[in-house]
This record gives sequence, structure tokens and C-alpha cells, in this order.
Amino acid sequence: MSPSRMPGSRERDWENGSNASSPASVPEYTGPRLYKEPSAKSNKFIIHNALSHCCLAGKVNEPQKNRILEEIEKSKANHFLILFRDSSCQFRALYTLSGETEELSRLAGYGPRTVTPAMVEGIYKYNSDRKRFTQIPAKTMSMSVDAFTIQGHLWQGKKPTTPKKGGSTPK
Repeated sequence: MSPSRMPGSRERDWENGSNASSPASVPEYTGPRLYKEPSAKSNKFIIHNALSHCCLAGKVNEPQKNRILEEIEKSKANHFLILFRDSSCQFRALYTLSGETEELSRLAGYGPRTVTPAMVEGIYKYNSDRKRFTQIPAKTMSMSVDAFTIQGHLWQGKKPTTPKKGGSTPK
């Protein structure tokens, strides 16, 4: 008997056109589906980690962090961006990116209600290994952007306070 005709051989059976290890001979898997096709690319988990480990880390920031994370869970958006005050990466607000208009809409926090591409000054990407943001040399918003800063003159200055009249308390 030739080695190709021995039982247990994985050679192709030319008579009936099948292969011993073909998908048809393997029983169909009927268990739970473990792999889920991504509906659209999302950075929700990256932003979640950035807020938890970098921007709003610690016990002091926990109420604000929980409020922001709730807003993320409620939102139907796929791409979120963090607004920083300046290059020191101090958290100010969370925005969602609209793919059609490239306009950013504020979801939570303090900052302009909407941000256009012309208002953006710096763009940042979150490095989850180092747990910090690094500025990237890009000028356009894309799915790889996780945070941004706006031009300094767009921040509202502190409102002037009126001095209190009279130094004594009323009787």
C-alpha cells in the first residue's frame, strides 16, 4: 500500500474531491458567539482609560469623572475627544466628533458649545502604556485623535467682580 493511501493520511482524496480536514467535515459550532463584529471604530475605552488614569485620576476628581463617564455611556457617538485648557493637558470638557461636518459638540464640561476645525490649536493622542498624552503633528481631526486644545483667545476671561460697598455688616 502506498503512503498516500494509508488510513489517517491528510492527502487529498482525488476520487470524491474532498479533503479530510475540509470545513464541511468539521461539525458546525453552535456555542455562544465570542467575536463581535465592530459596528464602527470607537475610542470609548481609550477615553475611559485616559479619564480614569490621567485626566481625572484620584479620589478628588471621582465625582466629576463618574459624571463624565455616565455621559459617555448615555451617548450614541463613537468618537470622543477631550478638550484641554492648554499644553499642560488639564481637562476641561468632553466632545463628540461628527463625521459629516467635522464639528465637535460638547457633551460635558466647560468650553465652547461647538468647536470648528479652525478653532483647534493642538492635537493629542493618548498613550495607554505610559498613561499620558503626546502631541501629534497633525492639523486635521481623525479617528486617531483623542484630545485637543483650542486657541487661547477663545477662552472666556474671568468676569469682573464688583467691589462690595461698605465694609461693615448691616445691623
